Amino acid sequence: MTRRLDSDVAIIGGGIVGASAALFLRKMGKSVTLLERDFCGSRSSGVNYGGVRRQGRSIIQLPLAQRAHVIWGQLPQLLGMEGEYQRCGHLKIARSQADVASLEDYQKRSLGYDLDLQILSGDTLRSRYPWLGQSVVGGSLCAQDGHANPRLVSPAFAQAAKQAGADIHEQSQVIDMAHSRNGFVLHTHKGLEVRSRYLLNCAGAWAGFVAQSFAESVPIEALHPVMAVTEPLRPLMTLSLGVEGGGIYARQAVRGNCVIGGSRGFALDDLRARPSREAIGLVLARTVELLPDLHNAHVIRTWSGTEGYLPDHEPVIGPSGTTPGLIHGFGFAGSGFQLGPAVGEVLSELVCRGSSSTPIEAFSISRFTKVFRPSLQPFQQPKEIFHEN
Repeated sequence: MTRRLDSDVAIIGGGIVGASAALFLRKMGKSVTLLERDFCGSRSSGVNYGGVRRQGRSIIQLPLAQRAHVIWGQLPQLLGMEGEYQRCGHLKIARSQADVASLEDYQKRSLGYDLDLQILSGDTLRSRYPWLGQSVVGGSLCAQDGHANPRLVSPAFAQAAKQAGADIHEQSQVIDMAHSRNGFVLHTHKGLEVRSRYLLNCAGAWAGFVAQSFAESVPIEALHPVMAVTEPLRPLMTLSLGVEGGGIYARQAVRGNCVIGGSRGFALDDLRARPSREAIGLVLARTVELLPDLHNAHVIRTWSGTEGYLPDHEPVIGPSGTTPGLIHGFGFAGSGFQLGPAVGEVLSELVCRGSSSTPIEAFSISRFTKVFRPSLQPFQQPKEIFHEN
């Protein structure tokens, strides 16, 4: 038997973007129904590296990253917990003088965004971070960036939204959706019918299938970052570490475990992904080069997840170009954990006010739909997700 719910706003996707949008919409007095095909915060929002950094974001993302930075500082008031969030610093290291020049260029281009970047090299770098490998020649420090525990923070946003009055439905896969003059009608595989005036597409790597059902095709690709965690080790580094030009990223949790990421895994099925043995070996080899103290550390767990990437590595945020009331928030290319709370607040502004106080024009879906002819096929769940080229 079909059960019907009516809400001001329906949200597809219970990751940190969708859940934070639900929370902020409730704070603005809107009724909300959130539909998550698995468990809230169980996909990329809950299995990512946990970096909460602004440094290294594209310049057009920095206003959004700054907004998120403020919200991250309010976690105890928003969620009733800190989620192991620490503003311990983010160090992006350079392995060549060309990398140093690139970091200096970014420092200049990001002036005015309150990052307060410090370029370090020589004795200053070595005295502060004696645990770095000899191949490191410089670095850029953003002292107020840091990291958090995604397994705690992402589900907590959904729980806070539920406590604020949002109607949260987990393990509720949307199997059909439509739009008319009266708004949106969604059906789940459990027989739930949801009617709403607005629909937020926060479905992560699967958001392209939602957009496609409303005649907006986007070239989103699913990729699978490789993660590993070591046994608890003696205190080594307090900050979060990245590499200019890519490679690995690493941080040490409060219990002493080192969390390491890099390279790519592969999809097992529509939801699950795993790292290959070769990818793990590559990540560990790169890690030991930069962090020689981890040479004899035992890796106790490895995993992967699924993240959505667009060709320009910028997200889609903002109104649909085809369907009134449809608003997108997806394609964060690994940056969704830090940006997520700000995106959720922006989406709530778009619903309640019709515009955002943070510039989002560069993230319009129109940059793709002008080039890619929209598909008019009805919405279907993907039989397979995209694989890395």
